[in-house]
Amino acid sequence: MPDRNAVRIESWAAGDLPLLELLLGDPAMMEHLGGPESRDQLVERQQRYEQIGDLGTGRMFKIIDEASGEAVGSVGYWDREWGGETVYETGWSVIPAFQGRGIAGAGTALVIDAARAEGTHRFMYAYPSVDNPPSNAICRTLGFTLLEARVFEYPPGHPMQCNVWRLDLFATD
Repeated sequence: MPDRNAVRIESWAAGDLPLLELLLGDPAMMEHLGGPESRDQLVERQQRYEQIGDLGTGRMFKIIDEASGEAVGSVGYWDREWGGETVYETGWSVIPAFQGRGIAGAGTALVIDAARAEGTHRFMYAYPSVDNPPSNAICRTLGFTLLEARVFEYPPGHPMQCNVWRLDLFATD
């Protein structure tokens, strides 16, 4: 299991646009997600990330590396309709200089803890590209069950083959 003590998560806030630019404006970071977002898309996403907690439809966090004190990634969960019910979808991203250290897995583990504590939805889903072994490994390590592979459009007009992973937030180990 990832070391939850290696990171902490803090609610996404005003002033976090530079981190978002590093995460979603970088072609290498967006290789599995249809390419980098434009400046306008990033500004709009920043506004959504700031407001999501207030809307009661999930939460977005920045991941803070405890060793350096730097904001090095994002992680969150949000409402999504799937299989006729409202579930959580989760996603994460860590800047290249901090990848390979277990930070994404540790941040995602903390988000799972937060979603469980809310007790709102039974299931959390993740949809990493089949071509993204590290993200699929995070799902496997954190106890998600692989259900199937499916083609999604993300961003719209860009088909990609994704694995569908599900975690039962109400399950007790």
